[in-house]
Amino acid sequence: MAHFGLRHLVGCLLAALVWTCAGEALEARPLVPAERQYIPYLGNLPACDDPAVLERIQSRFRDREAQFWSTGLEIIGFDEIREIGYRTNGLDHIPRRFCTARAILVDHKTYPASFAIIEDGGIIGFGFGVEWCLTGLDRLYAFAPRCKMARP
Repeated sequence: MAHFGLRHLVGCLLAALVWTCAGEALEARPLVPAERQYIPYLGNLPACDDPAVLERIQSRFRDREAQFWSTGLEIIGFDEIREIGYRTNGLDHIPRRFCTARAILVDHKTYPASFAIIEDGGIIGFGFGVEWCLTGLDRLYAFAPRCKMARP
């Protein structure tokens, strides 16, 4: 019986040692800021209220609604535009600027909009990209729940 207790104690100590070493190895991962990586990012992103960003959202929303849903909905403008995060995923990740706004549609209804501006996220990595979601109009739940996945 005493032999079982000693073996159990040694097993627990060994498990604790492995757990501690694994934890230190995970914490010791070097964080290389995106600007100093082999293919560097600059962190220069358009502002949330940049007309090019808002036009891209309007254009893609219009195309999606016409092609897939046939609703005739279009975004005619934005207000209450504000930044809610910049590089919140960490300095060693692709730079992103997170924004919210209120989208005004052609039927005069408003919807909360969440969007992320992503460095080198455009076609084949050229220029900025935009991921966006309008709460209540995310019909395929791509950013569910309630567009949460489009925010930091």
